[in-house]
Amino acid sequence: MPENRTNDHSRAASAAGAIKRYVPITSWIPSYERTWLRPDIIAGLTLWGILIPEAIAYASMAGAPAQAGLYALLFSLPVFAILGTSRQLAVAATSSTSIMIAAVIAPIIAGDPGKFPAAMAALVVTVGVIFLVAGLLRLGFVASFMSEPVMTGFVFGLAIYIAVHQLPKVFGISKGSGNTLQQLMHVLTNLGNTNWVTFAVGACAIAILFILHRYAPRIPGALVVLVLGILVATAFSLAAMHDVSIVGEVSGGLPSFVLPKVGAHQFLELLSGAFGIALVGLAESLGAARTFADKHDYDISVNQEMIAMGAANLGAGFFGGLVVSGSMSSSTVNDQAGAKTQASSIVAAAMGLVTVLVLMPLFKNLPEAVLGAIVIHAVTHLMKVKEMRRIYRLSPREFALAMTALLGVVILEILPGLLIAVVLSLLLLIWKASRPAGAILGRVPGEPGAYSSLERHSENETVEGLTIFRFDGPLFFANASLLRDRVNEILKAVPAPRAVLIDMQATSVLDVSSVDMLRKIVADARGKGIEIMFCEVIDPVRKMFKRSGLLETVTESRIFRTTEEGVQSYLGTRGPASDAPDLPPPRSL
Repeated sequence: MPENRTNDHSRAASAAGAIKRYVPITSWIPSYERTWLRPDIIAGLTLWGILIPEAIAYASMAGAPAQAGLYALLFSLPVFAILGTSRQLAVAATSSTSIMIAAVIAPIIAGDPGKFPAAMAALVVTVGVIFLVAGLLRLGFVASFMSEPVMTGFVFGLAIYIAVHQLPKVFGISKGSGNTLQQLMHVLTNLGNTNWVTFAVGACAIAILFILHRYAPRIPGALVVLVLGILVATAFSLAAMHDVSIVGEVSGGLPSFVLPKVGAHQFLELLSGAFGIALVGLAESLGAARTFADKHDYDISVNQEMIAMGAANLGAGFFGGLVVSGSMSSSTVNDQAGAKTQASSIVAAAMGLVTVLVLMPLFKNLPEAVLGAIVIHAVTHLMKVKEMRRIYRLSPREFALAMTALLGVVILEILPGLLIAVVLSLLLLIWKASRPAGAILGRVPGEPGAYSSLERHSENETVEGLTIFRFDGPLFFANASLLRDRVNEILKAVPAPRAVLIDMQATSVLDVSSVDMLRKIVADARGKGIEIMFCEVIDPVRKMFKRSGLLETVTESRIFRTTEEGVQSYLGTRGPASDAPDLPPPRSL
């Protein structure tokens, strides 16, 4: 009986732990402090003020109805508040993912607007499934494989792409076609057709946004220009009297279920775009989440963040909303307004519901130029000139890769540009892993057992006839030949060493190619009468030595736990095993 109670208690504790892990709100709600309520409410209202106009603007950018951005908020904000671990992250439609919706769906619907709702639902739901599955499979580490400089360049290019595509709204001219450069040329060559009233509205909106951001950052500038735009357009009948484009009738009320339906062939086209959107959304989200977690000294779970974003996108997708992810700009507003917990997102969601139910008719006279201004202002924060300068100063090679990713978006459009960014990141990873540094070591004077690079510390002591070489990276198939080349250089030195001690501390596991290369290194050295020894060899590597037969060739007596043990063995302070090859007599330092 007591044993059954113990088992029941254990199962209950396990279930409670699982609930807290997968539903983080159950962890922070019980410890919620009353003093947090006021700043969370203020932050939620402020967040609402920035998200509503942006949601409408991003829906327009995606080619979706204005309410699609608002419907996304009804799901993304509360779902992430319940399932997410970041306290300040605002999960909503973003400029980058919204423009990618348009790029992915356009070829699938082939100009038939009637197919757009089902295609967008299929895309958003697919993005949600990708996030959800990746989180459940704990694939959050994948985000670490994207080079930050390359992603900075890609996002910079994406910001340029978005801004250029919004210029026709601001100037009141027709949209062009082609890549970003062709679109820009279209704007420049059609400036004579500018609707100057539209331009005045757009330019004033942009000026107000930048002024408020600079001098009154706590004021939701997007909401200010939205309200002013509606008031001016209504008061002066801008649409009727001056041909200023406006949003028009916007459907209100609660969202209805949308069936995500596309053909098998279209789904395959959509799938690659969905992975691209998920990758961009993940990079944006984690960058913002980590920023605020570091600032406020708490931890986030990358995998749980992905699960939360997956659930938010599933909800948004089935009810006509846009793709959602973490927004750095909106999250910054949320943080600056004083958000303490995810409760601010719940407040913003409640206000979003009020907007959908009551305020939608007010957006009828909203000028399109104001939406263009909101988007342009939002994406300027993605044009990180200072960061690009820093990358150039630190690593011209990585700056060149960042510029390649930027130009890929500008010249080849978004998805090819994203592919370039991914490929460049992987190539950079492989190149760095395949070209690790190495160093010949010497003993640090006055510090027994300490060894460091002779090149950097010429005062270090050497051992006559012994060369200690440290390979400063994990040994695997891509860099195994490099290790052989560097050891061969040591073997060809004049005078040649009697023994080479290879420090393996950076290697945690060996593959077949690398262990085969080590066998060749040992054989080549033996052919020259030089002994190869190994130190800092951990158990998994030692086991591979044994399985491959390398251990029989080298023998246990020539594999050491530390560099000092290897040196002392060479000097003769340790008695060699009976099966060990003869080594030279002890040498003094």
